[in-house]
Amino acid sequence: QVKLVESGGGSVQAGGSLRLSCAFSEYTDASACIGWFRQPPGREREGVAAIYTAAFSTNYADSVKGRFTISQDNANNAVYLQMNDLKPEDTAMYYCAAGWGRCERWFTPSYFSYWGQGTQVTVSS
Repeated sequence: QVKLVESGGGSVQAGGSLRLSCAFSEYTDASACIGWFRQPPGREREGVAAIYTAAFSTNYADSVKGRFTISQDNANNAVYLQMNDLKPEDTAMYYCAAGWGRCERWFTPSYFSYWGQGTQVTVSS
């Protein structure tokens, strides 16, 4: 059982930055797909970014390309999401998730087996 804990959410003004962290209880497999999802109120959960840990390869939703960066820290069993130039439409609950594979379907919530509890990000205009 992999436990995921997100942190780093908060309230910022448009144009600001936040760094989300996803800490893992353990790495059971070095070849994991770690994803960040978000869910605005009243809307479905959507994939934001993902990283295939064995190859450090990354994927991003078009809406965040050039603004968000996903990275991994194997020494600390963590994955980060650096979010710059935040916009009001980025407001959502953000979740990290872990799955086993090469992130072929990283944008699909059902691809992931483990989820954190979420951290709220609010961007005001």
